[in-house]
Amino acid sequence: MSEKNEYGEYKSGYVAIAGKPNVGKSTLMNKLLHQKVAAVSIKPQTTRKRQLGILTSEKAQIIFVDTPGLHRPDYKLSKFINSEALAALHNADVILFLVDASQTPDGEDESLGCEIGSIRTKKTVILVLNKSELLSATEKRVRGEQYQELVPDAIKIEISALKDENLDGLITLITEQLPPGPQYFPKEQITDYYEREIAADLIRAACLYYLQDEIPHSIAIRIDEFLERDEDNAYIAATIFVERESHKGMVIGKGGEMLKKIGTLARLEIEAMSGRKIYLELRVKVEKNWRNNATLLKRFGYTAGGGI
Repeated sequence: MSEKNEYGEYKSGYVAIAGKPNVGKSTLMNKLLHQKVAAVSIKPQTTRKRQLGILTSEKAQIIFVDTPGLHRPDYKLSKFINSEALAALHNADVILFLVDASQTPDGEDESLGCEIGSIRTKKTVILVLNKSELLSATEKRVRGEQYQELVPDAIKIEISALKDENLDGLITLITEQLPPGPQYFPKEQITDYYEREIAADLIRAACLYYLQDEIPHSIAIRIDEFLERDEDNAYIAATIFVERESHKGMVIGKGGEMLKKIGTLARLEIEAMSGRKIYLELRVKVEKNWRNNATLLKRFGYTAGGGI
């Protein structure tokens, strides 16, 4: 029987997308929203802050929370990232535990499973087996059992975010688990991030794409100017911060070639996101050891607090 109260049969709530670094959380949220609002990279820890993705239908408003991947904290920045992920888990109505079904569970999966199980307030957990298209029927069964052991009470579903397989089924399952509630956000709103914040994430993702392992996670982006010239054009000036002079040289590259490549990819991604022509100007600056500097972390927007 459908739940009825002051909201009728309408449902709404927060759904935390949890998983180890680089398991595809941002990719999944972009697919579910049918629009790129979260930066995606082949490198882990692309997501550093919680970001909302809002999906509104006639039956429900699902507020996805794209969380950073939990990992061993080596810097103050890492501690901030972990605190963001844990806060999202504790405050959500439903937790999506997203795993890579093509791989066996590892220590990071086990740690996250323990963290989810330790949450005192009872949560509905949905175990999402991603990349299921890579497995045979027997492998799906075995891998499903292995991950189910980490979260025994979870509801299990197989999907492929990359190939858009069973995403409608996942939406239906999530909607069934949400409590009755109102539309918390206007139906046309799809994220809590401003365009300039998404642009900063897309610039950093472009850096990670081209720089690979040379400068893994010592990059921060500051948007210095974001000027909307008209409905079809915008100007963005941004600074790429690194921790060492040698890193600055790598980001710029010989004759500025690397910075040009980063700028081109970032501009194309921002244009695809915003639907307008972007003029992007980048510069590179050194801020030594910024990942362990509380003042600089705050300046770059990595401050604890908020809630979802």
